[in-house]
Amino acid sequence: MQPLSEHADVDAIAFAEIRAAARPVVLRRLVAEWPAVAAGRRGELAGYLAPLASAEPVPMLRAHPEQDGLLHYADDLQQPNFTRTPVTLAGFLAVLGAEAAKPQPDTLAVQGLAAASVLPGFSDSHAMPLLPDDVTPRVWIGSAAKVATHNDPLENIACVVAGRRRFTLFPPEQVANLYMGPFHVTPAGTPVSMVHVTQPDLDRFPRFAQALNAAETAELEPGDAIYIPYGWYHHVEALSSINMLVNYWWNPARPDLGSPWDALLHGMMSLRQLPPEQRRAWRAMFDHYVFLTDGDPAGHLPPEVRGVLAASAPSELMQMRRGLIEALQRAMPRR
Repeated sequence: MQPLSEHADVDAIAFAEIRAAARPVVLRRLVAEWPAVAAGRRGELAGYLAPLASAEPVPMLRAHPEQDGLLHYADDLQQPNFTRTPVTLAGFLAVLGAEAAKPQPDTLAVQGLAAASVLPGFSDSHAMPLLPDDVTPRVWIGSAAKVATHNDPLENIACVVAGRRRFTLFPPEQVANLYMGPFHVTPAGTPVSMVHVTQPDLDRFPRFAQALNAAETAELEPGDAIYIPYGWYHHVEALSSINMLVNYWWNPARPDLGSPWDALLHGMMSLRQLPPEQRRAWRAMFDHYVFLTDGDPAGHLPPEVRGVLAASAPSELMQMRRGLIEALQRAMPRR
């Protein structure tokens, strides 16, 4: 593993250059002046947050100490290895503090909570200088936990508010070496790696050694942040007994394009079972027409006859979507 690149004193202009490189970067001291960071350093995080918290119920994750902090699958891969219980955020903070005092505490977490709902006014006193105001924060609080390697179809700035966190990142091209788990049953909504970064079983998952060679890692202190580009896989380990992270997800792609995830599932359905020579032909078609490996596939045609090869207007995309829906409906077997 290699150390992640680091920058300090990053402003919006410098961050635009970082994003253009599409590489993960540690942003040292980005939110060091946040009031919640100061409260965490004083050991007063719960006391600072509880009066701000709403009464909205949130799902508390709890795993037995024998799971060693890993939030993952149960042995049968049919369910997660933790339970979910509704609590208020203030109630969770009280449970977290009590559990932290035990010699063998349960692993506790609340994850991805919209700050506007559970901590009204948080954004007013905790500004994110690198992003527009419509990119809103989410809150992650818990004990020493390990979140298995996964990726998100979004860009991400994650800010460490309290505790220390270790991030291990893998480029998207390492997917074949990560041994991803089931799609239909996931611990938290997105597929996760079956390999534990902290204790990898290389006899069972030998290609993971190649993923580790390509991995980049860093340990973040309170006030630090990390930029995770779209699609990069990441393993996150909270190292302290009480931890808080605030992250910002956004997607710069057009919202009317549909979901690439849906296209992947459709491809798995319609292409994967084809004979090898047919898959080869379609791989070339996707490279040419979808991933533009040869440049503009319609560049040699007059604009007025390019049709779907150049479709980009909302009306054109809607027409393509209608055609796809009609084709899928025709393909459905009749009962």
